[in-house]
Amino acid sequence: MRIGLIRMRYTPYGGAEVFLNRFIAELIKRGHKADVFSSFWEGASGITVHKVDAGGPRFLRPLRFAENAEKEVGRVNPDIVLSLERTYCQDIYRAGDGCHKEWLIQRAKTVSVTKRALISINPLHMVLLNLEKRLFSSGRLKCVVANSNRVKEDIIRHYGLPEEKICVIYNGIDPGAFKGPDEAERARLRASFGVNENTVLLLFVGSGFERKGLLYAIRALGFLKDKGDIRLLVIGKGKADGYIAEAKRLGVEGRVMFKGPVEGASSYYQAGDIFILPTIYEPFSNACLEAMAAGLPVITSRINGASEILSDGVNGGIVENPLDHEEIAGKITLFLDKNKRVKAGELSRAEALKHPIERNVEEFLKLIEGLQR
Repeated sequence: MRIGLIRMRYTPYGGAEVFLNRFIAELIKRGHKADVFSSFWEGASGITVHKVDAGGPRFLRPLRFAENAEKEVGRVNPDIVLSLERTYCQDIYRAGDGCHKEWLIQRAKTVSVTKRALISINPLHMVLLNLEKRLFSSGRLKCVVANSNRVKEDIIRHYGLPEEKICVIYNGIDPGAFKGPDEAERARLRASFGVNENTVLLLFVGSGFERKGLLYAIRALGFLKDKGDIRLLVIGKGKADGYIAEAKRLGVEGRVMFKGPVEGASSYYQAGDIFILPTIYEPFSNACLEAMAAGLPVITSRINGASEILSDGVNGGIVENPLDHEEIAGKITLFLDKNKRVKAGELSRAEALKHPIERNVEEFLKLIEGLQR
């Protein structure tokens, strides 16, 4: 079978890329042919890459890509097409980025009236909403794969897609890449941050600090400043100045450490005690799944699809309102006791190991092969 895959840009990093690597390898192993449609694909091997133009102003690039992808897919004519982008020439759409309409609704809750107005007339959002609407009304679309039940519900609510056209396949990890606690590595990493074993180290990993809820994590830390030596390590790309100012306002500037973006961020899970991601919108956080695999209790928002594999108060904490720093602080408090934290980490890791990338890929292949019958 000749399978088309649509991805606007590909680099060897990121959750979607991990999925694609494994998925393509399994396609080839099973004797299928993979045709990739992309404007940029780094390190192609064993596949045929079809260049799709996505030039022009930034706000028009998604539309230009969608239009040119449709032309190129029509020319190549694969047996079945899987898209990871908001296009309208696919049989299967993997909604890994969630529902843009829902994201804008959630973001509006966190910004001023003026900023909401500016967002509403931002041409990029207009383009993405148009593409999303056209995608879900496409006559060619046979199935949508959501990576959480929350995303599935959002798509049904906003676009009226029949429930039977949407299936949920959770993200997967490579279990071999995440070992359990390593005391020597833990001690080395913590020493590099000036942290000893009496410190409870909260770990935040994610780029795009606004969406990931860093502001509310810092405010929760401020609420807990009299609860002992609790610190926050932030790993990821973003402008830190405003967050440093907020930490200073709360009197915890010495407790917040910014590492910046790093390669192999997963190695830093060994240093942490509790993983925290009070995101205001997240289809399914790979970072949360990775932290669980590394043996950390995870505190995140209900709106994060990864919360669906957490048990509140058992292997992590689920925050109903990510804008409520007192609620976040309360979830952190549940795991300040070391014995409870260690037990929660063990349960967290056991749950994460139920979601290997192989299972994720296998479910996709069954879906594709089933549509071809």
